[in-house]
Amino acid sequence: MDGRTAVSRSSFPWFVIAGVLTAALSLRGPIVSPTPVLRDIEADLGITGASAGLLTTAPVLMFALLTPLAAVFVRRTGAEMALLVSLSGVLLGTVIRTVPDFGFMLAGMMVIGASITIGNVVIPVIIRRDVAPERVGLVTAAYAATMNVGSLLTSSLTAPLASLIGWPLALLTWSFITVAGIVLWGAHLTRSRRKGPGAERYSGEFAPRREGHDAASGLDIDPATITGPLPVIASRRAERSMMRRPVTWLLVASFGMQSFLYYGLSTWLPAIASDELGVGPDAAGALASIYQGAGIAGAFVVPFLARWTPRLVPPMVICVAWVVLGAGLLAAPELLGLWLAIGAIGHAGGFVVIFSVLVAVARSDSEAAGLSALVQGGGYVVAATGGPVFGLLHDLTGSWTPALLLVLALVGVYSAVLIGASVASMRGGSRGGAKGGRG
Repeated sequence: MDGRTAVSRSSFPWFVIAGVLTAALSLRGPIVSPTPVLRDIEADLGITGASAGLLTTAPVLMFALLTPLAAVFVRRTGAEMALLVSLSGVLLGTVIRTVPDFGFMLAGMMVIGASITIGNVVIPVIIRRDVAPERVGLVTAAYAATMNVGSLLTSSLTAPLASLIGWPLALLTWSFITVAGIVLWGAHLTRSRRKGPGAERYSGEFAPRREGHDAASGLDIDPATITGPLPVIASRRAERSMMRRPVTWLLVASFGMQSFLYYGLSTWLPAIASDELGVGPDAAGALASIYQGAGIAGAFVVPFLARWTPRLVPPMVICVAWVVLGAGLLAAPELLGLWLAIGAIGHAGGFVVIFSVLVAVARSDSEAAGLSALVQGGGYVVAATGGPVFGLLHDLTGSWTPALLLVLALVGVYSAVLIGASVASMRGGSRGGAKGGRG
């Protein structure tokens, strides 16, 4: 570790982490915010449920398509400037989508998705660069939890705001969070530049590889691997190697199905709550927000279990949570809040399980980078169809039962592939040279 790195990590970077967490509030909330008023948007714009579903899944498609370009952008601009551009783009997209026209709304959501893609890439870089290895797990969990906080706020309060000022202005209201992130991160960028050319140059570089032991998860890890898309390019040899391994496709299937279920449900939960329980938009939004709110705690469940239980226990808990959600929604929709609270453990913890497995099976930094890109790229392509498919099934049948049956069916397949990937990671750890957790 050189002197520059040692100085940057001599104390906990509170100002940097405050900026990261404030930015995280704008990295999922803008996607979820239209869902409580989706029925109003349908009626006002005269669009179908499948078209309305595109408003929340178009950004997800941007994640899949633009991650490689975002990585190049981060390399060229530096971490601080890239995150500032990300937040500015989210603000611009939020303004564009306030125009009550489907084309403008879709364009605004695509701008938001493209901008969030940059944030998805750069925040892991900042965490890796500025946070000591032993604290990466905690900061990463806080980052994931804060994204859920943003989703919780927008999903629970958009409908009440819309009843007062209309849904276009209600969606615009959330831009104040993004503005706060721009102000805070802009101040950090200014401070970094005042430190001189060396400090500014460092802010645009990727820190050297740092391995450490994550006390929260019990894994020996390269922190950059589990905190999000890696802004590095895998070698062709690593690409060929990982493409031949069954665990690669198990991970792609796991992430794809989980993301499909999460974004499909998140898009239509307020409508499901309203139709199944006969509640108004405000109450439906509040019920749907449980799915986001409970995910705040769910992000910490898997690291806790991984520390104290055998490695197969966390994925099994995640699968049970998803099964309970799917079966509960069909069998007893009147207990929607309970099923959503349990299901939140599945969607928040499942992300951690999948990337912990990815870490365990990767045999090199290059392969880890390729796996991360492939798993997330393929997964988000699948996820982008979730909202439209759920909306189309409802349009065709006039009922949510087919969509919920699809949830239960996919949960069964998801459980099989996730357990399969976890078992593969346990078997491959000793052969492939990856570092695993508890066995």
